[in-house]
Amino acid sequence: MKRRHFIQAAGATALSAPLMAPMVNTAKAQAATVRWWYHFDNPQNTPNELIAQFEKENPGIKIQAESIPWGGGGDYYNRLFAAIVAKNAPDCAMVKLSSQAQLLEMDALEPLDGHIKNWAGKADISDNIWSVNKAQDGKQYYLPLQYVVLYLYYRADWLQAAGLQPPKTYEEFLAAAKAMTKGDVSGFGMRGGGGGHDNWAPFVVGNGATFAKGGMVGEQALAGNRFYVSLARDHKVTPASAAADGFRQIVDGFKAERTGMIIHHIGSANELVAALGDKVSATPVPRPANGKGWTMFGDESNAVLSGSKNKDAAFKWISFLSGSTNNVAFNKLTGQLPVTTSGASSWTLHPKRFVDASAASLPLAGVLPDSPKTADFARTVWPTSMQRALLGQITPDEMMKTIEAHYNG
Repeated sequence: MKRRHFIQAAGATALSAPLMAPMVNTAKAQAATVRWWYHFDNPQNTPNELIAQFEKENPGIKIQAESIPWGGGGDYYNRLFAAIVAKNAPDCAMVKLSSQAQLLEMDALEPLDGHIKNWAGKADISDNIWSVNKAQDGKQYYLPLQYVVLYLYYRADWLQAAGLQPPKTYEEFLAAAKAMTKGDVSGFGMRGGGGGHDNWAPFVVGNGATFAKGGMVGEQALAGNRFYVSLARDHKVTPASAAADGFRQIVDGFKAERTGMIIHHIGSANELVAALGDKVSATPVPRPANGKGWTMFGDESNAVLSGSKNKDAAFKWISFLSGSTNNVAFNKLTGQLPVTTSGASSWTLHPKRFVDASAASLPLAGVLPDSPKTADFARTVWPTSMQRALLGQITPDEMMKTIEAHYNG
């Protein structure tokens, strides 16, 4: 219920009711109820304390929080899309950039630009985060909530012993990998199996490849992929198992001191520090000579659904979650990073060097195309093609032609 309607209703009741009638009962009866869908990796964590705090500060609004199973993303979004079609969608929901285009095609998102413009917390979220969350039409439909960004983990002690600095360019990365490759130790833990596309992208998309027509077979795109494949095929700075290695293998190899560098995000920081202490640090992924670069942005935001009858109240709730200390409290439940600058400065869930590496990576951050073809690219096209290239069954250029054909025919 909008505030002016609430006041009018409350005032009318006050004039017609006996003087001793408890006004608080009327307020409760007239309270706007905001349905909010969310998902947490740990189902034992709940936002109940944040909800209680919000309702105390906003007695005219009640939050009906509904935990929806994530199911790899499929369960959550299938339910959300079905609810939108059935006109039974929540007022607001946690959403990712990978679903923004489809939600816009369904005309399911409420533009938030007017609300954000007048929101006191706007300046506490960096321009980089606002920019990566902006829709193609230039409007802001998402209110950032949490994030991770991929960066480079490295063995600080091994680099120091080799007289090298954390690598900033592809050439420096190769030099560092070669310096740390000795005996049973490989300089780079390459993820050639499932999910490895987000380790590959900084060297290929970062070197100029795009997913638009012709974007995977241009000279810069081909050169980037040749370089990445050559780390294993020619320079031999990766484990022999690289073609099949997934997330668990690269993390375990790094912890066991069998590799000197891997690419992942802050979600692995505490596990790596528990094994290696101050020997492990992080820096943004290497960039090409032109300094542009690219890395994967892992996002989560809240959106107000266009069918909501309580849009103002819904925005008040989601902006509460994205504001300063509340955003810190929320992300302690999820294990990701707060989107607020003030929250990041006081963040204690991860060592500061990894928070700093995440923030320094934001200017490079991007996401894969929001296309039905991206799911097949990540699940089958990329890992199959990458493995074949690493095993010498196809050339790096043939791999890129396969990806180009998948996206653009």
